[in-house]
Amino acid sequence: MKACPICKHGERQPGTTSVTLSREGSTIVFENVPADVCDNCGESYLTEETTTRLFEEAKAATSAGFRVAVRAYAAA
Repeated sequence: MKACPICKHGERQPGTTSVTLSREGSTIVFENVPADVCDNCGESYLTEETTTRLFEEAKAATSAGFRVAVRAYAAA
């Protein structure tokens, strides 16, 4: 695994995290998002693909009129 660039002491391990996004007055919380998580400091690292998917889901939720939403992450 890769070393953590934040704490410089831990290693990134496959895991999951929660991500909160705010957009145009709406807040969406995604749970169980796949990420590499530092085993020392807990910092999470998402892939570009996962980040893009989260932004698309946040845009869709905002367009649907959600002000606050909690969703489980679902890979495409």
